[in-house]
Amino acid sequence: MPLVLVLGDIHIPHRAADIPAKFRKLLVPGKIDQILCTGNLIDAATLDYLKSITPQVSIARGEFDEQQSYPISERLLVGGLSIGLVSGHLVPANGDVDTLAATARLLDVDILVTGSTHRFEAYEEQGRFFINPGSITGAFGPLEPTPVPSFVLMEIKENVVAYVYQLVNDEVVVDRIEYSKTD
Repeated sequence: MPLVLVLGDIHIPHRAADIPAKFRKLLVPGKIDQILCTGNLIDAATLDYLKSITPQVSIARGEFDEQQSYPISERLLVGGLSIGLVSGHLVPANGDVDTLAATARLLDVDILVTGSTHRFEAYEEQGRFFINPGSITGAFGPLEPTPVPSFVLMEIKENVVAYVYQLVNDEVVVDRIEYSKTD
């Protein structure tokens, strides 16, 4: 059963100094099979850190990523489920449920991972699962001036168990969400 780390809107060093130490302690190399990043990775040192967790790192280019080799979107197959990865800044009306559902249909995916709002969200709509991991660093954004740092770990087999990690009042809070694909 693959374990996938979903994160984004990192913005180091422009809007944040680092990934919180309490999160870094949880991201153990050799335990995570794949990383999906919704963009705004910014610096090479952060990419090196992510690759030290697992060499399987997929990144959708965010509006502040200077690295042009990152794709705008990506479609991946993980544990029998199709996952779409987009930054979110190129999705009109970013965060709008209907627009994101249209994007998921266009990419033909079971799960759509998107970012850019700096706010965690996860929900099921039209038989698909939508995840926005928020900002792992808690970097501010135009839609969220004081975001709660967050990321998601997904266990994927025929269904998804997503563990949402948030840093609330300097304490790590974990919630569990499940998604089962319906045919």
